[in-house]
Amino acid sequence: MRNLLFFILALCLSLPLAQAEDLTAREIMQRVDDRDDGDNGIMDLEMVLADKNGDQRIRKIRSFLKDKGEDKQRLMFFIEPADVKDTAFLTYDYDAYAKDDDQWLYLPALRKTKRIASSDRSGAFMGSDFNYADMTRKDLDAYDFKILKEMEVRGEPVWLIEAIPRTREEIKETGYEKSWLMVRKDLFMVVRAVHWVDEGAEVKYLDTPKIEQIDGIWTATHLTMTTKRDKTTQHHTELRFNNVRFGQDLEQDLFSVRRMEKGL
Repeated sequence: MRNLLFFILALCLSLPLAQAEDLTAREIMQRVDDRDDGDNGIMDLEMVLADKNGDQRIRKIRSFLKDKGEDKQRLMFFIEPADVKDTAFLTYDYDAYAKDDDQWLYLPALRKTKRIASSDRSGAFMGSDFNYADMTRKDLDAYDFKILKEMEVRGEPVWLIEAIPRTREEIKETGYEKSWLMVRKDLFMVVRAVHWVDEGAEVKYLDTPKIEQIDGIWTATHLTMTTKRDKTTQHHTELRFNNVRFGQDLEQDLFSVRRMEKGL
């Protein structure tokens, strides 16, 4: 009887792990998409841009985010240096995959707001290695996912998942013909990625050197994206997040084109 009890207890304890290991690649990516990433957030960002010679440009940004039902909204104001001051970027990231996300960029020098068309979202975001498509969630139904293997990143178990766009339209919009995504098993977060750029010999490498739990939310507070050609670095971007706060009192009116054009 004692051995039987030990066997039943061991079986019960092993069930969650077995169930996690039995997830399909698509189910894993759905959990990544559904993960709680915070609401009513305010944060300061430092964006460091480095060219292949190592010359750097540093930009300071204030970012606000809010959930509206299942949709996500983000507003970013560039604060420094002077040549980008008051530039602003607004995103409506819709949960309904059939609905195209909305993105606007305000250029104070021209006093003009530009709507980012789907055909332009593979372009570089403010001179960085991130593109406009990187700023929103992907349509999971537009991809075929496959678990390539299990491995570790910084000592933590991850799934290595291959993501292949199903259509030429998705490739043109995201700029990537294939991606490898390393998803941490305990957090369901993409902690590293490799993106093969469409129509070119460049490959982009995403990394998250630092992840912190803030107000109960696991948050990447240091991101890097490096563009390489034939293993030679062409450009590098670092994003460092500071003073991250969730659960703030943010009015819905903040997330509008009119408010964006007023500046911080």
